[in-house]
Amino acid sequence: MEFAELREEVWRANRQLPALGLVVMHGGNASGIHRGSGLVLIKPSGVDYDGLRPADLAVVDLDGNAVEVDRIPDGVASTLRPSVDTPHHLALYRKDPSIGGIVHTHSNHATAWAAAGRAIPCALTAIADEFGGEIPCAPYADNQGDHIGDAILAARTRGPAVLLASHGLFAFDATPTAAVKAAAMVEDAAKTLSIAMGLGEPRTLPPAEIEKWWTRYHEGYGQVP
Repeated sequence: MEFAELREEVWRANRQLPALGLVVMHGGNASGIHRGSGLVLIKPSGVDYDGLRPADLAVVDLDGNAVEVDRIPDGVASTLRPSVDTPHHLALYRKDPSIGGIVHTHSNHATAWAAAGRAIPCALTAIADEFGGEIPCAPYADNQGDHIGDAILAARTRGPAVLLASHGLFAFDATPTAAVKAAAMVEDAAKTLSIAMGLGEPRTLPPAEIEKWWTRYHEGYGQVP
């Protein structure tokens, strides 16, 4: 993907967060990495989503340094400071080269499970499809250094999302668009399971059944051959 295309995708990903009900005020962010240049585009700190422009996105290197305009492939630099969550995004990009996009939210239902320190059980075929098992909840980690990134990597499974106890959600995938989808799917699953718990304890699908749904979804879903 060209850098200018990635900029547009990261911008759209950030704009989707309030549209999907995943953020309140400034409570979330999306980013994407251009592996060719080693540069990351991320939402600027404290900027309203509805006024956000592609040119407003902050550009940093993998060490979190601001990047001069002559090093930015599309020649567009912003003077706005990057999200305060940038170090956590960068930790994941540095330590897992398969990640191309990250979304962080405090969406209500997912964060309720994080507040309880509970994984979301794989009690629905939709969860098996997207996450291949429960959506894990990492233990509480403070916001210093790589603590949050390391906690996410230690807790992650094959699915594209991890809850952080007493914090919120991080979703990650090959692209920012896919990371937004994962964040929305976590919120939907968290809401449904919260409702189900009012009727009784949800029953986790057996491992063999989870595998059937995961395989079908990842090998036969959609229009791409």
